[in-house]
Amino acid sequence: MVSLTTHLVEHPELVAERVVRCANIVGRENLSAGVDCGFAAVPRPDGSLDIQREIIWAKLQALTEGARLASKKLWG
Repeated sequence: MVSLTTHLVEHPELVAERVVRCANIVGRENLSAGVDCGFAAVPRPDGSLDIQREIIWAKLQALTEGARLASKKLWG
């Protein structure tokens, strides 16, 4: 629903559109929006992040708001 490897922060409406599209395929009760791994454009051996923390938090905020919007569309 959000990219884990870019610095672009998705708009919540785009996230909601993606959630709804997936829900229409797999069924709304079978879908959970989330991230599956850490955020990094390039893995670093020392474990440091390549994407700034502010961007990571903004992406998580967009995911949260997008999921909220999608829930309203899917569940009323």
